[in-house]
Amino acid sequence: MSPLFEPLRLGALTLPNRIVIAPMCQYSAEDGRAADWHRIHYGHLALSGAGMLILEATAVSPEGRISPADLGLYDEATEAAMADMLRTVRGHSDMPIAVQLAHAGRKASSRAPWDGGSQLRPDEPGGWLAVAPSTLPHSEGEVPPAALDEAGLAKVRDDFVAAARRAVRVGLQGIELHAAHGYLLHQFLSPLANARSDAYGGSLENRMRFPLEVFESVRAAVPAEMPVWVRVSATDWVDGGWDLPSTVAFAETLKARGCSAIHVSSGGVSPRQKIPVGPGYQLGFAREVKARVGLPTLGVGLITEPRQAEAAISEGQADAVALARAMLYDPRWPWHAAAELGAQVNAPRQYWRSQPREFKDLFTGARIAQR
Repeated sequence: MSPLFEPLRLGALTLPNRIVIAPMCQYSAEDGRAADWHRIHYGHLALSGAGMLILEATAVSPEGRISPADLGLYDEATEAAMADMLRTVRGHSDMPIAVQLAHAGRKASSRAPWDGGSQLRPDEPGGWLAVAPSTLPHSEGEVPPAALDEAGLAKVRDDFVAAARRAVRVGLQGIELHAAHGYLLHQFLSPLANARSDAYGGSLENRMRFPLEVFESVRAAVPAEMPVWVRVSATDWVDGGWDLPSTVAFAETLKARGCSAIHVSSGGVSPRQKIPVGPGYQLGFAREVKARVGLPTLGVGLITEPRQAEAAISEGQADAVALARAMLYDPRWPWHAAAELGAQVNAPRQYWRSQPREFKDLFTGARIAQR
């Protein structure tokens, strides 16, 4: 069997293969609520045959949204909308579905990418004052965020816990905490965004303290069998910023606290980043974290071809590959990968007739009567 199509365990959750649909913001929610777009979008992806679907960055509070159109899971209305959307998707797919819980920190109150992605100032319609570890803005000329005080830190922790409990109630099967791409938990980790002089700033131990507190609080709030893991940026791609050795130290500490996996990405905390983008450009970081820490490791970043993905698994670069843009472009990517690599994949029976004759055993359980 192709290693890409071997099962993978994340805690008590078994993925049927090692293709993961990475979180991708849709900027299409209505006051944080999942809407018709999400039913279409996630319903479509849930028919793809991937091993797991991770829902987009889902805000734990209104002020934690990246944009006014971000998905949320922070009150009864957003919980009900999420549950309704999942009922539709689950009616036609048994794919494991997880959620990425997030707080945007100083990158909150932004326009959607197709509207330029720039900051919405607090005095503009739809805008609000962001919060962060320190009063350092993300980009020059932006309104500085408010630094979180003791009460603010407690609220953020409580918001993550409340969202995690909502995730359990709506039937999600895993939780990924977003500590990457320059959002709040990453901001605490990176010396480029964290200038605090208290117990949450300065040394590596101090900068890790708040993300670890959030992780521990979420881990304790959900059932033991539910996997909880973290997405990290392995490097800021800026001199003096968060780096790979710090990532390894963070991952080792998370492992000791019951983390189920590490999802290794990079960048996002500074517009000064210089990223050498190319095929699989982040897989070297995933390989190092996997080798040094020993947790199940998800690799991501311009993984677009089936044999490239298979090699990432067989060569020990990652335990699973996470696809984002490639899945948007080709929502049947796992079907095509299975055909190329001689594997089988789950597909809805309504689509079994699409199975090409040369790949007659492509779809698991497919039996079509010919008349």
